[in-house]
Amino acid sequence: MFHPIKQLAGQTAIYGLGTMIPRFLNYALLTPFYTRILGLGEYGVLTELYAYVVVLLVVLTYGMETGYFRFSTSDKEKDRVFSTAWISLFITSTLFILLVILFNKPISEALDYSANREYIVIFAVIVGVDAFSTIPFAKLRRENRGLRFAIIKLVNVAVIIVLVFFFLLFVPRVVGRNPNSWLQLIYDPDFGVGYVFVANLVGSTISLLLLLPEIISTKPEFNTELMKRMFRYSFPLLIAGLAGTLNEALDKILLKHLLPDEIDAMAQLGIYGASFKIAVFLSLFIQMFRYAAEPFFFARAKDKNAKELYAQVMKYFIIAGLMIFLGITLFIEIAKYFIGPKFWMGLNVVPVVLMGFLFYGIFVNLSIWYKLNDLTKYGAILTVIGAIVTVTVNVIFVPIYGYHASAWGHFLCYLVMVICSYFMGRHYYRIDYPIKTIVLYGIIAIALFIVDKLIQIEKRPLELGFNILLFAIFAGFIWVKENVRPLIFKPRHE
Repeated sequence: MFHPIKQLAGQTAIYGLGTMIPRFLNYALLTPFYTRILGLGEYGVLTELYAYVVVLLVVLTYGMETGYFRFSTSDKEKDRVFSTAWISLFITSTLFILLVILFNKPISEALDYSANREYIVIFAVIVGVDAFSTIPFAKLRRENRGLRFAIIKLVNVAVIIVLVFFFLLFVPRVVGRNPNSWLQLIYDPDFGVGYVFVANLVGSTISLLLLLPEIISTKPEFNTELMKRMFRYSFPLLIAGLAGTLNEALDKILLKHLLPDEIDAMAQLGIYGASFKIAVFLSLFIQMFRYAAEPFFFARAKDKNAKELYAQVMKYFIIAGLMIFLGITLFIEIAKYFIGPKFWMGLNVVPVVLMGFLFYGIFVNLSIWYKLNDLTKYGAILTVIGAIVTVTVNVIFVPIYGYHASAWGHFLCYLVMVICSYFMGRHYYRIDYPIKTIVLYGIIAIALFIVDKLIQIEKRPLELGFNILLFAIFAGFIWVKENVRPLIFKPRHE
């Protein structure tokens, strides 16, 4: 019989094509490019506006993605649930775009973008299109059509990358050499970073067009009663998702408002945003895992050994997360080249941000207790608690310690959420996680990280060899302790 852990790992790998690889391409190609061609302040603009996008996407999807999975478990109801969900999102996304266009001036002034009001309109359309696309993408996940999911995501990022290099590298060079080139008709050097947003808009629009077969294959039907039930289930997820997203994005939104006036806030935001990007690799893994794990958890909920399976998933997830943590922190002298040298002063926040992401992934695993029992209101409460921690740490400490306080706020909010969720979950849906083993692995990983920081080796080849040794010690310990081989290789008798 195919081992459930292998099945989840396989699905995670497939969805990695559609989530991790596109984002990694964005990370590996565009982040080095942006941090070398854009100034600190310009990269700060990117960091801030995309933080708003993350928050708005949660608001405009209002938990419908998880609601769709929850109510489409019956094949008889799946088409009606899908149709009701996408019609609802289409209406709200369209209204959002129209309202932003109508009130563009006051919104731009409130965000300090009066000189670039077109940025706000472009972002409104991007958010609206991406929000509406959520349910067709969820349909692909429900139907285990991971390959199509991956192809559309890859097309999206390919379009963005090509257009970014075209507008920010190719066109300026051609126009610089030949001012009479026809390209000057489509290029305005003053628009600058705005071309990044145009590229994103085109990519999102093409993705939506590719998703049309999923949309039109289902007869349009909006069931009001079903929508009410879905909304009652999903609304707490909106609150939870919003609070959770604020935990991830609020530091970037608040930073420029909390720093003293004598500090170049956008430059500091750019440094923090670039350093954050190095840690995003772990976030990509978590997102990839979440796409595969959510339908997996629901599908396995009625198995007699479901709780034991969830406990094993948690353990292996943490092992993978710790290996990513060590892989980045031990080899930070290599990883730092993904961003421009002018941003390196912020590298000391990377380990803190990584650990914050790891605890976020743990929280994603723990959340199964309230999702399976329709207790999503507790998920909302937990993430609101995390948001309170985020706001408190940022408001009190950012004026003193700058973006370093933002990094610690990111970590502390998820730590508090994990502790609260763990003890609440033991009451409503007790899962006996292998806590002692997990803590042991965490201690070993942190100890190896500290050893690396305490022992300074000047010669780069020797330092690299030492770091490889430290990583090998952790990987070897896991290999022996967990007897990993049977999980990776098929036993001969199968």
